Amino acid sequence: MEKTGNEFMSKYEIYLRLEKGLSINTVEAYRDDLKKLFRFISDEETDIRRIGYADLQQFVAQLHDAGISARSQARILSGVKSFFRFLTREKYVERDPTELLEAPKIGMKLPEILTLDEINRILDSIDLSTETGQRNRAMLEVLYSCGLRVSELITLAYSDVYFEEEFIRITGKGNKQRLVPISQTALREIRNYLVDRSHISVQKGFEDRLFLNRRGRGLTRVMMFHIIKAQAELAGIRKCISPHTFRHSFATHLLEGGANLRAIQMMLGHEKITTTELYTHIDRETLRKEIILHHPRNRRDSSNGSVGKTKCSDE
Repeated sequence: MEKTGNEFMSKYEIYLRLEKGLSINTVEAYRDDLKKLFRFISDEETDIRRIGYADLQQFVAQLHDAGISARSQARILSGVKSFFRFLTREKYVERDPTELLEAPKIGMKLPEILTLDEINRILDSIDLSTETGQRNRAMLEVLYSCGLRVSELITLAYSDVYFEEEFIRITGKGNKQRLVPISQTALREIRNYLVDRSHISVQKGFEDRLFLNRRGRGLTRVMMFHIIKAQAELAGIRKCISPHTFRHSFATHLLEGGANLRAIQMMLGHEKITTTELYTHIDRETLRKEIILHHPRNRRDSSNGSVGKTKCSDE
């Protein structure tokens, strides 16, 4: 990345952190995506202040040729648009070359979810006799019980767990806080884990962190992915799942049980209701499959393999 690009990127990161209030992980994601743009600019031997609409079209074509999915392309271009809006607003460039730039059309991809039986199988597969067994069970129970993001789980403070009131206080995206109800089952698993935690030599700075690794420090996102993948395999779950799958399952099961969409939005910490509405599509998709499977107009006649027809009695 050339000098000017580095300077602009540094200023943009400060803007994202201070003015937009985005987390470190989100800012890093923006930076990683923008690195692709800066590599393109470097290859073209041009300057970011001179890049135009035609250049950006070529950049999009390069993303496509590299085999990057339409969804990932759309995410990258969203970051590029945000970056140029910032440059335009701060008068670093005269005009925004992304104004007419369109992202590739993508269909709605419904997230993978787990059934309650599958979640129970994963939890039951945890060996509680191991050093980290009770911790892992407590973490997964909280993940599903409260619908947390993985970053919210691994940074959850012990002082933010209100055992008597049965709530936890979560600091989510943009450092926004919310109170989320927590089940008695999850609280019981936390209490059981606290017995093991009391024997850990906690490192300085992690005294109030609820979930710790064996060295007394916080867990990482990668560790959570490995834990869930390993437990899913032990439980015989063949779906491609991640910590976020528990969050999707939490929201979907609430909706199926009749929960109010606005209440689900508040518990998930979604800024916009449109984000939460994704789960109504999951619910409708489940309903569609049930109709196809069970409605008499869709069932095959066992004698001839065709869809059954009803004869009119007047014929």
